[in-house]
Amino acid sequence: MRKLSLDIFDPRLYLDRDMSLLAFNARVLAQAENPNLPVMERLRYLCIAGSNLDEFFEVRVASLHARRDSNANRTASEIDELLKNISRECHALVEKQYTILNREVLPLLAENSIHLLGRKERNEAQQAWVKTFFREHIRPVLTPIVLDPAHPFPQVVNKGLHFIISLSGKDAFGRGSDIAILKAPRVLPRVIRLPDEFSEDGMSFSLLSSIIQANIDSLFPQRKVVAYSQFRVTRDSDLWVDEEEVKNLREALQSSLYSRHFGAAVRLEVAQDCPREMSDFLLQQFNLEQQDVYYAKGPVNMVRLTEFFDHVKKPELYFPSYTPSVLQGSYIGASLFDALKKKDILLHHPFQSFQTVVDFINTAARDPAVIVIKQTIYRAGMTSELMESLISAALQGKEVIAVVELKARFDEEQNIDWAKRLEEAGAQVVYGVMGLKTHAKLALVIRREDDRLCYYAHLGTGNYNPNTTRSYTDFGLITANQEMGREVNEVFIQLTSLARPAKLDYLWQAPFDLHKEIIRAIMNEARLARSGRKGRIIAKMNALIDESVIRALYAASSAGVKIDLIVRGACALKPGVPGLSENIRVRSIIGRFLEHTRIYYFRNDLKHDLYLSSADWMARNLFRRVEVAFPVLDESLKKRVMEEGLMAYLKDNQNAWELRSDGTYRQKKPRKKQEKYSAQQQLTQIYGAPQTQG
Repeated sequence: MRKLSLDIFDPRLYLDRDMSLLAFNARVLAQAENPNLPVMERLRYLCIAGSNLDEFFEVRVASLHARRDSNANRTASEIDELLKNISRECHALVEKQYTILNREVLPLLAENSIHLLGRKERNEAQQAWVKTFFREHIRPVLTPIVLDPAHPFPQVVNKGLHFIISLSGKDAFGRGSDIAILKAPRVLPRVIRLPDEFSEDGMSFSLLSSIIQANIDSLFPQRKVVAYSQFRVTRDSDLWVDEEEVKNLREALQSSLYSRHFGAAVRLEVAQDCPREMSDFLLQQFNLEQQDVYYAKGPVNMVRLTEFFDHVKKPELYFPSYTPSVLQGSYIGASLFDALKKKDILLHHPFQSFQTVVDFINTAARDPAVIVIKQTIYRAGMTSELMESLISAALQGKEVIAVVELKARFDEEQNIDWAKRLEEAGAQVVYGVMGLKTHAKLALVIRREDDRLCYYAHLGTGNYNPNTTRSYTDFGLITANQEMGREVNEVFIQLTSLARPAKLDYLWQAPFDLHKEIIRAIMNEARLARSGRKGRIIAKMNALIDESVIRALYAASSAGVKIDLIVRGACALKPGVPGLSENIRVRSIIGRFLEHTRIYYFRNDLKHDLYLSSADWMARNLFRRVEVAFPVLDESLKKRVMEEGLMAYLKDNQNAWELRSDGTYRQKKPRKKQEKYSAQQQLTQIYGAPQTQG
């Protein structure tokens, strides 16, 4: 045990959140660079990295621009310096992204008879087909706008594909306007497959941008196209409503959705050969600086290459197929409730199917003994059997209470649609608490049995979304523990009545006591270590940013507590600093599935307290959201969470990256004679066949 010798309030002891997020994206990009992965999966990681960067600019960079302009929290010069660092790192990431695409992924696809043909690579027959396709299917929906006082610079939608074109000569009215803007409507596919008869070997594709560029002259007859470039603008995409003035949150958000497409510009992407005068003109239009322009050595929107996955069906080019196991036995139908009285059900997604959760709600919707179903809805997806079950239950006259979070970023429109449908079916719909996002993952079924009401609850770490449950790792617990069920009900009552619930003995809830309980549990380990007993903390989450939690971890480390943290994304804690964090190790797992589980383990003098949660250790989760952490009480299930959710990931030497105190990450490799071990791969092998709960 060492006495804490450093000032834990010194900002130099914390890593920058935004730079840490970019380091996470570099780890994702490293997956695309991995020659041991199937080529279509490498392409998928390139697309994920592109999507991550889009959101980073839409949210984080946009926030920095807004804070700089308002001079809040940091001085403008500090934010300018951070924006320069971000720009430098992002330019390096983009350069690497296109290098991997052009030098590795596209050649490998060609070796597997999948060809992406540029204009110069198409033969005469292919050129003729492309010309006909453009004339019949693309040109009719294009609207080029030549700029003049009657045709001002058009509205450019967020992340939409556009072209800027320089013209010479006179127009039909004898004038010499020399700049045109062309929008590629989103109704047009970005990846176009040529008919097989025009592909000499396998499948051939062309990008929409390439086809438009090859035929751009035809849009301006009797004029000469001097130069052109595709371009794309990324805008601030956060929605804002005045929560003190708004009377109906759903209506206010609905009216604000349109504005998201036209927020303040934060990034400009152009083709690598875009003339400087063109990019300067665009920067001026969007009020951006030179550091905000990014040159694309390929499609400006790499995310749209996901359309390849709709065409390429060669299994050998993907990860081996995996079907999540489904619990067998008495876990479907009315017998589900009897089974729950005997033992809780623990589900580890995506290794175990989410269908059991869907069946839980389906069964409740059909069971005449069930009188109430309550559920939080954060990201439900466009189609959802689970949401349809809630609608069915409401139509049958059951009491259905849905807490729909309308401000789930980028899912607002879908959630508004579900809220409307639920209300039309007769469900009671509320939108959580003004000023706080409802991020807790809770479902409650109340069933009349004999002369009493019984509670059955599902509590999870992930969303009720059938798509993400196939690719995100999460734990879910279905329990008939009546005390825990009553506490879940208290949370729902709070969300509708806005009254603070009575003291909760099982659940830790934000914004009330989750932060306090986490700090208490950390400091308890420090107290035990100082008294000569063993202190141990293992925690897994998406992000660790909150400085008060980090300070507590620093203090616990200095007291001798051994701490292992598995943090997928941004981490502001510096591990391994002498006199501060020598006992803390931090690792990030980047694999086939996106790590989304939140687990908190505290040894607590051999009581082994284990909590699952919807909350990361960030200020927004601890103070500005409704979150829940819940204990795993059954010893056998607790052991499963420890082994599958924590110890397996600490053993991983294939997908793990270790954080150093300078903020850089080093990929973990097997030591000499050490066997390769991937936690995710091991879990797919364990749960690769139907099984019973255990």
